[in-house]
Amino acid sequence: MNPAIASLLTPVLRLIDPESAHGLALRALRLGLAGSAEVVSPRLEVQAMGLSFRNPLGLAAGFDKNAEALAPLARLGFGFVEAGTVTPRPQVGNPRPRLFRLTEDRAVINRMGFNNLGIDAYLANLAHRPRQLPVGGNIGINKDNAVPERDYPALVRALARQVDYIVINVSSPNTPGLRDLQGEARLRSILAAITTEVPHHPPLLVKIAPDLAADGVASVVEACVAGGAAGLIVSNTTLARPRLQSRQSTQAGGLSGAPLMGPSTAMLKLAARLAAGRLVLIGVGGVASGADILTKLRAGASLVQLYTALAFEGPALIPRLLAELLVALDAAGFATVEAAIGADL
Repeated sequence: MNPAIASLLTPVLRLIDPESAHGLALRALRLGLAGSAEVVSPRLEVQAMGLSFRNPLGLAAGFDKNAEALAPLARLGFGFVEAGTVTPRPQVGNPRPRLFRLTEDRAVINRMGFNNLGIDAYLANLAHRPRQLPVGGNIGINKDNAVPERDYPALVRALARQVDYIVINVSSPNTPGLRDLQGEARLRSILAAITTEVPHHPPLLVKIAPDLAADGVASVVEACVAGGAAGLIVSNTTLARPRLQSRQSTQAGGLSGAPLMGPSTAMLKLAARLAAGRLVLIGVGGVASGADILTKLRAGASLVQLYTALAFEGPALIPRLLAELLVALDAAGFATVEAAIGADL
């Protein structure tokens, strides 16, 4: 089966509840039912964090929480894949239902709560990871009995030889108190603990919330630079509720998808100006077209991620977006992806 045919079945998945549909999609991927597709062009290649990416489009954390479908995801044409969020101990997450489609808004609300099988199962699955493209590990803390300055370094140590970069998730809205770790003093403390306990590690990135005020973004940028982080992921889901049409829009949790494109890109541009080349930026939030990818690149992202659009469109989305990106580059007069990075700053 190729991705286009697999995508024809995506509307069928929307007939069942979102979390069950997600589980079926992962199972289909593991069985090889999504097929493979690739758009190859040297114009799409990116060098960032000392790594080579065949294209700038990656899968954001949250889709493959336990790193169980990395090889089939790689075959869909992504330039990189990020697995997680993983916590030290297994965690069931919040009660169901906790995942909601906002079809009219091309959006999703989730309050999953870092449900995952824990670091041991995650590491076992990483033994089968693909080697032909970069894989990132997204790490978080358990809801109960967590000590961030202990738990984040322990996770970095466990993953240091298993992934190509590591993302410190301090911005999910679904773990009580987690977003408080974005404060400058606490973030500096966590990064210092990692540097002290794991001096040799892959590039570290910090994933931030789109709900931070401008001075909060500035504080995070300076904490990351001082703490030796390689970059930022901008951004996680939002607690804000712009004008939405779906009857599910009042659900609690983090909003992702099309409504996040504008706010997350504005924050990305702000972070890029504040970082002034000192950090690598990954733009995520609302990406659903090749033009959206180019917008993120022009705002300062070296790499771009998506998730929600994949849930709506299926695996044929990836080669389509990369083909659209090549057209968008031509229309804007950019010879390569790298020439477009930061063009609007």
